[in-house]
This record gives sequence, structure tokens and C-alpha cells, in this order.
Amino acid sequence: MKKLLIYLRDYKKECVFAPLFKMLEASFELFVPLVMAAIIDTGIANGDKNYIVKMCILLIVLGIIGLVCSITAQFFAAKAAVGFATGLRHSLFEHLLGLSFTEIDTLGTSTMITRMTSDVNQAQNGVNMVLRLFLRSPFVVFGATIMAFTIDVKSAFVFVIAIILLSIVVFGIMLINIPMLKSVQQKLDTVMGSTRENLTGVRVIRAFCKEEEELEAFKRKNETLTRTQKRAGSISALMNPLTYVIINVAIVRLIWVGALQVDTGNLTQGQVVALYNYMSQILVELIKLASLIITVNKSIACGNRIADVFEIQSSMREQSTVDNIVQPMYEEDSVEFKNVSLTYANAGEASLTGIDFKVKKGQTVGIIGGTGSGKSSVVHLIPRFYDATSGEVLIGGINVKDYPIHKLRDKVGIVMQKAVLFKGDIEENLRWGKKDATKEEINEALSIAQAKDIVEAKGGLLATIEQGGRNLSGGQRQRMTIARALVKKPEILILDDSTSALDFATDAKLRQAIKALDYKPTVFIVSQRASSIQYADQIIVLDDGNMVGKGTHGELLKTCEVYQEIYYSQFKKEV
Repeated sequence: MKKLLIYLRDYKKECVFAPLFKMLEASFELFVPLVMAAIIDTGIANGDKNYIVKMCILLIVLGIIGLVCSITAQFFAAKAAVGFATGLRHSLFEHLLGLSFTEIDTLGTSTMITRMTSDVNQAQNGVNMVLRLFLRSPFVVFGATIMAFTIDVKSAFVFVIAIILLSIVVFGIMLINIPMLKSVQQKLDTVMGSTRENLTGVRVIRAFCKEEEELEAFKRKNETLTRTQKRAGSISALMNPLTYVIINVAIVRLIWVGALQVDTGNLTQGQVVALYNYMSQILVELIKLASLIITVNKSIACGNRIADVFEIQSSMREQSTVDNIVQPMYEEDSVEFKNVSLTYANAGEASLTGIDFKVKKGQTVGIIGGTGSGKSSVVHLIPRFYDATSGEVLIGGINVKDYPIHKLRDKVGIVMQKAVLFKGDIEENLRWGKKDATKEEINEALSIAQAKDIVEAKGGLLATIEQGGRNLSGGQRQRMTIARALVKKPEILILDDSTSALDFATDAKLRQAIKALDYKPTVFIVSQRASSIQYADQIIVLDDGNMVGKGTHGELLKTCEVYQEIYYSQFKKEV
């Protein structure tokens, strides 16, 4: 949590003024019992109404000044807390975007969302409460004790004993509670993950009539969270009753000692009332402090979870040994895989083994294989979404690890398996490919991607795209994402099973249009359709992470059993 306090550095003034004004408010509050004692001992005892009125006016003035100080403190505390959370959230989001796919896969989406939202909010509440009460409550407690000593030393020792016992209770519960509250947030991650998964796959759940099973699974996870929260809450709940018992016992002892002192003439009735008021102030402040401790415990637990994310560094280091790579790629061997293997983090075995092939600039390469054969893994190594465990991936004769990442990915246009569009209009989505693209470039990309009809049907480039492209069909989303990749005119174009929702005619037109591009990109087409890759200059056949075939369509039909099996499962075998 300490590491996160750097986000308060721009709010030093607020961090000073907030507790300062709170302590000013507390200072005026500490004078109230003395005024009450004066009213009783002087005004009421002597029947002096004018004195009583003056003292009541003084009480009102003290209240107004305290209110002004309190509002000022609340303003500074809120400004600092919101600014802290804003800076933290921006840095956390930037850090998460800087992580490689390996770390993102390991963390999980639900965990990242929880830490960006719930955990940051808890940390914000903690900062707000600390600035308002962390100094005020102890100040009032010790201030009331000191004021009690000015009235009567013997009675004030009751305060000292009470404060010692209360400190033991408060800090003991705090030490026990922090690990439990961290566990609560971890269980919350699980519940959020389940919720996100079910909402994302709600159509599938209904299609297979799995509502009851998913409800039961969610209920189990929610009950686990509830049990953990109850255990943490039961410890926190001990705070108030224990503090009340200690304070009330102290009040009983104080009144008893005070009564004896009044009887002997050592104390006045007003002074006993003042002592009682000081003890009451301590009670109120310790209740606030107990609430603050619970909030701070949650904030520390959440802050530590956020700090844990900042501790995670991307496993993908940018060496930048080639700082000024501006030359065009070599005419020969545009992309080369040299005995490449890949093992994902925490995976039991390698996903790719011994991948070795060369692709010349401007060629079209088809990658085909069964489900889970490693097709996507191969193309994800080109823009360095993952780093090869062994071997080398070369672009233009240079290892991809030696490129600055932004320059490497600027060369590559990739269309993922899952077509993802963002909320906004069509033009905004297409400009992800190239921010300063002209209307002519956008229209050209749409034409090549066979997506012009989508734009016309929606009413033009300013037509709204909903989050995730919900208002488009699967095929429309795929064509729009292909157009987005084509806008930047990449040197390497990767279509990762991104035409699966297109009919055969549209798929053929798309491939012909890409082949006719004047800037001749190197094209990688990942597909399970033999028709999509059979006219490629080179076809790579994968089976369980191994390259079992390499060549043209005709060559593979003669030499590769896996390719034969895939092809003849989709086309009738000629007799």
C-alpha cells in the first residue's frame, strides 16, 4: 500500500489542510465541556441568566466555526482522495495494457476488472477516511485525556487505563482482520469471473438449458464469498461491543470516583459533568476510529492487491538493439521461422515444436490443421504477442525481439479469431488501423474487405457500432475487422481464421482482392477451410503443434496424410 502513496504527491497541500482543519474542528470541540462546566458551576449555581445566555452564544459560535472547519476539511480530503484514485486508475490501466499476453492470460480478466474498480474504490475510501479521521480521532482522544488531567488528576487515570485497553482491542483486531479482508477480495474475483463468463455466454447457456446448473455453480461461489465475508465481519463486529464495554465501565468508574470527589469538595458538579463529556467524546471518537480501522483494513488489503499487479512486469522485454529500423524488408525471406518452439506459461507441454519455414515478400501462406494444432500460436509469434521459447522468428532477416515493439507491430496488420469492435461509429473503428487515414483509404479498405454494403446498409461511416459490434452479424463483424487491418496497408497481413463466418463466394472475392493489392503484402491465412488456403503460394500443415507438411496444394495432396484427411473431409474425393 505504501508504494501507492506516490499518487498523492500532487495533492500535498490537500493532505496537509484536510487533517489540519479537522484538528481545528476538534480543538473547538474540546472546549465545549469546559463551557458546560462553567454554565453549571457559575451560571446555574448563581442563577445568573445573562451568564448562561453568553455561554450558550459561545457554544453556538464554537459549533459554527467547527462546522466551517469540518466542511473545509471534507473538501480537501475528497479532492485528494478522488485525485489519488484517478491517478492510480490511469497508471494501473496503463500498466495492464503494457503487460504481455502471457501475464494477461495468467491474471485473468475478472481479476483485472476487480482491481481496476472495486479495489481502487476501496483504496479511495481509505485515503478519504484517513485524511479526515486518522489524526482527528487520536487528537480528540488524547486531547480529552489531557483536558481531564487539567480538571482532576485522580479521575484522569481512568482515561489512561481505558485508552490502553482500547488500543489493545483496536490494533489486535486490525492485525487479525487485514489478511481475512484480502481473502474476501480474492473470492470476489471468483464471483466476478463467473458472472462475466455467464453474461458473455448467456446465449449458449440458454441453448443448452444450463440455467439451473449455472445458477447452482454461482450460488456455491457466492456462498463461499459470503462465508469468508462473515468470518471477516465477525472479527470486525467485535470492535464496537468491546469498545462500548470498556468505555461504559470507565464511565461508571469515573462517575463513582467523581461523586466521591464532589462529596469531599475536591470537585464541583460542573467538573464531573465535563469529565463525563470528555469520556463521551472519547467513546464517539473511538467508534469512529473503529469504523476507520475497518475501512483502512479493507483499503490496505485492496491496496496490496493493486500493488501486487504493479509488481508484475512484462516477460516480453523490448531490447531495441535495432533502434532505427526503417529500411524495407528484404526481397527474399520476408518472414522466417527457425526451429521455433513455444510453451505457454504454466502449460504442461509445448504448444509448438520445431516450426521451420521461410516466406518470401509478397507471398500468401496458408496455415491449416485441426482444432488445437497451434495455428494461431504460429501467427501470434510474428507481432510478438508471445515470445518463442526456443528458436528464432525473423522479419527481413532481423529477429523480432530486436525490433522496437511499436515498429514491429506497425508492420503487421492482424485480424483475430474473435472479431472485436468498439463502441463508436464505423469510421472511428476503422481509424484504429490508421489514425490519419483519408476517406479514400477507408473506402478502399472497405471495398477490399467486401464491407461496402455494410456501411451503405447502416447509413454511412458515421453509423453507430455498439460495444463489441452487437448490432452486426458475425460475418459483418469479421469483414469490418479485416477492413480495419487493411486501412494501415501493412507489410504483413495476418488473417487468423477471420473468414469463418463468410460464405464461400465472399471469401473468394476477399482473397482475390487482397492478392490484387498493389503494395503486395505478405499474407498469412489461418483457416480450417481447405478452400481458403488451397491457392496459397505455400501451405503449412500443423498437427498437435508439429509441422507435418509444407508445400503447395498439389504437393500436399500427394505427400501429406493430414492435409489429405482435411481436404477430402470437405471436398468429394475424385475417383
